[in-house]
Amino acid sequence: MKTYQTDQIRNVVLLGNAGSGKTTLSEDMLYRGGVIERKGSVESKNTVSDYNDVEHENLNSVYSSLLYTEFKDHKINIIDAPGADEFIGQVVAGFNAGDSALMMINAQNGVEVGTEIHSRYCEHHQMPFMIVINHLDHEKANFEKSLENIRQNFGSHAVVAQYPINAGTEFDSIVDVIKMKMYKYNKEKDTMEEQEIPEDQKSQAEEYHNALIEAAAENDESLMEQFFEKETLSEEEMLKGIKEGLAARGMFPIFCIAAEKGIGVTRLMEFIIGSAPSPNERPTPTTTDGQEVSFNADGATSLFFFKTFNEPHIGDINYFKVMSGKVHEGQDLVNAHTQGKERLSQIYAAAGKKRTKIQEMAAGDLGAAVKLKETKINHTLNEGKTAYEFPSIEFPEPKYRTAIRVLNESDEEKLGEELSRMQQIDPTIQVEYSKELKQILLHGQGEHQLNILKWHLDNIAKIETEFVAPKIPYRETITKVAQASHRHKKQSGGAGQFGEVYIVIEPHNEDAPDPTSYRSEERR
Repeated sequence: MKTYQTDQIRNVVLLGNAGSGKTTLSEDMLYRGGVIERKGSVESKNTVSDYNDVEHENLNSVYSSLLYTEFKDHKINIIDAPGADEFIGQVVAGFNAGDSALMMINAQNGVEVGTEIHSRYCEHHQMPFMIVINHLDHEKANFEKSLENIRQNFGSHAVVAQYPINAGTEFDSIVDVIKMKMYKYNKEKDTMEEQEIPEDQKSQAEEYHNALIEAAAENDESLMEQFFEKETLSEEEMLKGIKEGLAARGMFPIFCIAAEKGIGVTRLMEFIIGSAPSPNERPTPTTTDGQEVSFNADGATSLFFFKTFNEPHIGDINYFKVMSGKVHEGQDLVNAHTQGKERLSQIYAAAGKKRTKIQEMAAGDLGAAVKLKETKINHTLNEGKTAYEFPSIEFPEPKYRTAIRVLNESDEEKLGEELSRMQQIDPTIQVEYSKELKQILLHGQGEHQLNILKWHLDNIAKIETEFVAPKIPYRETITKVAQASHRHKKQSGGAGQFGEVYIVIEPHNEDAPDPTSYRSEERR
């Protein structure tokens, strides 16, 4: 594989509710780019993205997958993220590697809970995204209702870039109002053929086209002036406005696809290459000490690790983003977190379980490394005396907890090691060893997430475990003021001795400062 320069790289996160078709879309994108020769399916359990046994068992993404495709002299890195909220940690990690996102919408259901959750995280991370309406070939597909839902949730920033002519089981045509052309699917050739827009669709296409031009003009003052002067924009000017609006989150273009059949996917990839931001078109990252580090291929090499995974017979696989410079095979770097040295004996372009060994990667690219000694998620590796350290990924706090115990006491040490390993894979899982309760407590995002963890322990690590209810540490506390006094007398001849003790007990708020004076109504 060639070394792609920063402006030839697009890092895209696939978002959306479970069942919206993210994994199916990524499969078709890899097929169109020639990375795979044959498309798999979720039902057949042979997709590039969902390659773990637990994902085959659940027929759903559990872990995020780093993928890539090559298309028109560009490299599109794809992070296929799970749709279930309980695996939100995988999504959050993806935001630290991606530069834009595709928000997938199921045409049967419109905007769902997962869509809303992911869009809130997009807003928090200021992530630009395109809206992709999928499953338009399903008998219950409803484009108009989906569009209405989208506008209710995303407002006027959601602008139609494409619309289907015949959504449903006969779906095969898309009107693209950017190019003002119709694209019709040729099943025999498995291609989209460009045609003129039919007469009965021209009025609708013009309406969407004019709305798109107006939205594009709003993102650039010079374009707005030209729009007021000419009441239109050229295609080049419109594309400039769309690119700027997308990057600034002032516009969320809407596209139409049927990912399983590959309808509309090629045109979507063309738009990603032409209008989605490259790494150096996004805000400049800053280190923990506030230093800005641009995606400059000529700078000192620096890598940030956004994901750690473990595979049998291989061990830890660590996924990184090249933050600066170029990284090459056999390079020696220093871990800013541990100060230890690491040699990158091999680096890979990752397509799920399939990894292609490459010689070099430039700033902004995403890759993988194996057999690193100490480097894990959230670590930074630097060249020579460079001292960059990028902020750790902020994961959401746990929402659910349970206790776990082994059925065989001899497995206790092994359980601790395996739980530590699983924490590296999904940092939203927290393990607490309670000496007071004499229990191991697991904290996570939900019951399903911890059941997946137990499945791994039982089936992969071969540790028999069971969940038990966490014990409650009952404690008594002081609820009101109480006081007492006592006089102690000791007669040993002569005048004798005595002592008086006064005690006051009262509630104390943990957030309140420590008291500096004490009261006693009986003090004399």
